[in-house]
Amino acid sequence: CNESLMLEKLPACGRTFEEMMKKVDSKKWCNLTEFIMYYDNFTQCTEREANNASCFWPNPLAEGFITGIHKQFFSNCTSEKVHWEDPPDEILITLILIPVLLTCAMITLVVWCSKRSDIL
Repeated sequence: CNESLMLEKLPACGRTFEEMMKKVDSKKWCNLTEFIMYYDNFTQCTEREANNASCFWPNPLAEGFITGIHKQFFSNCTSEKVHWEDPPDEILITLILIPVLLTCAMITLVVWCSKRSDIL
C-alpha cells in the first residue's frame, strides 16, 4: 500500500466535496437528503484513490481523512435523543382496562354460547 500516494490524492476528493457542499445551504448540512449524491461521490472518490494506491478501503488513514471532513461539515449535527414519557394516569388506566374488559367479555360470551349449543 502506497500510503503517501493515497494521502496525496485524498485531499482532491475533499476539495471536490467542499465545492459541491457550497451549493447546499449550510443550515441544511444536517439533512442527508440534501447532499446524499455529493457524499456518495466523495465516498467513491476516497475508495477509488485508496484502491489506486493499492490500499484497502476503508483503512485507518482514509478513515482519518473522512473523519476530518465530517468534523468540518457535520460537527453541529447532533442526534437529539427522544425523551419518552408515560401518558397521564387516566389514559394509562384506560389503555390497560379496555383490553382486560374486552378479554373478560369475550370469555363470558364463549362460555355462554357453549352452554347454549342447542340454539346454534
